[in-house]
Formats: sequence, structure tokens, C-alpha cells
Amino acid sequence: MSLTIVPRFLTIDDISTLLELESRQWTSNQAASADKLRKRLLDYPKLCLGAFCSHTGKALASLFMRPISPEEVAHARRWEDCVEAAHDSTERKTSSLFGISLTSVEPRAVAALFSFFWPHALKNGWRQIYLGSPIPGFKRALENNPSLDANTYAHSQARGGKLPFDPQLRYYYGKGFTRIVAVLPDYFPHDASLDHGVLIQGTVPLSQLWLVWQRLPFKILKVILHCVEYVEDTYAEYMKPRPGLKDTPTGEKVS
Repeated sequence: MSLTIVPRFLTIDDISTLLELESRQWTSNQAASADKLRKRLLDYPKLCLGAFCSHTGKALASLFMRPISPEEVAHARRWEDCVEAAHDSTERKTSSLFGISLTSVEPRAVAALFSFFWPHALKNGWRQIYLGSPIPGFKRALENNPSLDANTYAHSQARGGKLPFDPQLRYYYGKGFTRIVAVLPDYFPHDASLDHGVLIQGTVPLSQLWLVWQRLPFKILKVILHCVEYVEDTYAEYMKPRPGLKDTPTGEKVS
């Protein structure tokens, strides 16, 4: 039976299956509790997304976001600083979002989430999204090169292209999160990253013309974005490192 993915906005009724997803992908000190999930859903109902299997109803991916200003991101030192920033969502003065968490067991479900959200983002004037990413290759890279620091590692490129060396940063790069804002120690509990986190920024596709999209019928906007995503996916496939090249951190910066 082929997998059919259904992306949509989350509701309080989804908490039980979301808890299952959290427990599968996060440790006990990383996973969100039912109370935290409920608070996110009540605070920002149109910024909480899920992708579900149409056959089982199980959650395959979830994305929770909240409004944030670039200034709040610049002053952040830990994940909690972004999550708990005292931004008044009822009187929005920002076009930026922070991704509280992105959890998945299926890469296609993540792609479906972003495809679902982009037209909604354009209609609501959202232009940038910030995420805090682990760097799961850092611990092993440090074992091979004890003089390597986290900042150099995070900016290192995979040999044969301009893609990030770290697999998680490379994954997000392919999703459009191409700008590194900061590399922070003690950002979030994550053993393979030695608790480091990298704040990255992505731009909502075609958001430079957000005034146009707000006036365009929603169905037409979805078709345009679908065409853009096809071109981007084709480019990302072309830019993948070729077999036979052994990657090592180079220390070269990603522009």
C-alpha cells in the first residue's frame, strides 16, 4: 500500500498522536509534554502543522512555529530564549517566525508540511523563518580533529560543492535555510552536537512579492508555488555530493 500523506493545521485532538511522534524522535528531556503541546496549539493555531498517514492516522511530521523579531533572534543564546521571547502575537510587528520544533519520521512528510504552509505564509505576510538546528556530526568530527571548533565545523562545506558538511545543516540547506545566523554552545540538549545549536534562516519562497500574493486567489498561488518547488527540488538533486568523494570539514564558509 503506497503512502499517502495529508498535511493540515493541528488541533487539540491531535495531541495523543503527537506525543507518540515526540517519544519516537526525542529523548525524555527533549520531547514536548502534553501541556507544552496544548499551549502551542492554543497560542498559535495557524502556526502548528502536522502531516499524517491517510491510512493509519498517525502523525509522520509536525512543525510548531511562533512569531519572533530578528532582534530577539540576535539576542538569543538558548532554544528557550526563542521559544519564550515576550512577543505580543495579538499586535504583530514582525514578518518573521521561529520554528519551535520540527519532528518527523518520514522526509516526504516534511516536504508536504512546507508545501502546505508556503501559500498560507505568503497570504499572511510571513517572509522569514528561523530554526535552531543540531549539528549531529560535530562530536565525531571533533574526535577526528580535536582542534576543530563548532563555528568552523558549522560553516564547513562538503567537498565538491557549496553544501554544508554537517548532514542536518545540509538537509535544511536543501529546504531553503541557507543563512547561518549564529553558532551557540549549550543551546539545546543533544549529545551528538555536544549541546551546540546553529540558528539558521530561510526565506519564504517568493515572499519579496508578498503584496501581490495577498491579492492573488489562493488556488493560483498554490499552483505557482508548486512549480517553484519543482525547480528547487531539481536543483537540490543536481547539487548533491557525487559518489566517490570522501567528505571532510574544509572550514570554508557557506555564503
